[in-house]
Amino acid sequence: MIYPIIAYGDSVLRKRAQNIEKGSTDVKKLSEDLFETMYNASGIGLAAPQIGKSIRMFVVDGTALNEDEPEEEKDPSLMGFKKVFINPQILEEDGDEWGFEEGCLSIPQIRGEVFRPEFVKIQYFDTDWNEHIEEYDGMAARIIQHEYDHLEGKLFTDYLPPLKRQLMKKKLADITRGNVKADYKMKFPK
Repeated sequence: MIYPIIAYGDSVLRKRAQNIEKGSTDVKKLSEDLFETMYNASGIGLAAPQIGKSIRMFVVDGTALNEDEPEEEKDPSLMGFKKVFINPQILEEDGDEWGFEEGCLSIPQIRGEVFRPEFVKIQYFDTDWNEHIEEYDGMAARIIQHEYDHLEGKLFTDYLPPLKRQLMKKKLADITRGNVKADYKMKFPK
């Protein structure tokens, strides 16, 4: 099922999401819906709050970022990088912070350079409730950090310098009011 993407300005995007109790949610079905919704919007990650569910779950698929790259320029961190993260907890972030222009499906047509640490260690459950502790680097780490932020009620715009945020204030207000074009269905705050 394809859900509408929740737009900037909705309070669900600013709440800390709740852990999922085993058996309380069909996490396999929800992960399929998250992937379907994400692919429909040409995304590489999607968190449950972005479809209006304030629970700690997100999906990622960064493999598309390597598709058009020559073999020698492919990012090894993205090889086979398609995963579901349930009740994730970042245990460690380390390494030099590096900048990359990020965007977000909930904030269409706005991008900004965000600096994040290059390594992340994360604990999470998969859809069979198997626990994992894994380390990621490069672009895979960045995608995880971005989606994890959604579970904490943070958006990539929070990392931008105050002047940059001030300059995009009108565009953000337009998104909240539904005055934005996106190639996918969105749900705007009332």
